[in-house]
Amino acid sequence: MATIKPLGNRVLVKRSKTRASKGGILLPESAQEKPKEGEVMAVGEGTTNDNGQLQTLTVNVGDRVLFSSYAGTEIKQNESEEELLILTEDDILGILA
Repeated sequence: MATIKPLGNRVLVKRSKTRASKGGILLPESAQEKPKEGEVMAVGEGTTNDNGQLQTLTVNVGDRVLFSSYAGTEIKQNESEEELLILTEDDILGILA
């Protein structure tokens, strides 16, 4: 699969891996809640404001971000089976320090 370059105010995020429970209980993948955080892999160029000037995005490649549960569109790359999301910057709730 080719490299994905988000357009406009969209961001490509690699979802974090699920963590084991504190009690050591193993749940099937279908019963686990998907993580709501990930790492920014690529960002779009931004959008134009009312004055016609390009407004760049706040997030950068490499930032760890927090997003809402049902945000974005899920994509799976064939070679690596990585789960990626394409989100708009508005779907991102914050940058994790």
